[in-house]
Amino acid sequence: MKELIEELKEKIITLLNLTEITAADFDEHARLVGGDLGIDSIDVLEMVVMVEKDYGVAINNQEVGEKVFASLASLAEYIQTQRSGAAA
Repeated sequence: MKELIEELKEKIITLLNLTEITAADFDEHARLVGGDLGIDSIDVLEMVVMVEKDYGVAINNQEVGEKVFASLASLAEYIQTQRSGAAA
């Protein structure tokens, strides 16, 4: 799980061009959307596409998205759970 979190930090920083922070500064438990990072709804759409493309995991409704993008830790947990379920 730790590796996935670190990978997601790098991908999100690059995807959203968050030049003011590094992976070390990225608190995985901090609020992801609407928090200090300034991530908005357009950024969320970009992250949804990245998650679907890179991890094969769909986030197909707003209710799921709100829970999944609550924090980086919740996003990583969702990806890991969905991938495990798909492999079973």
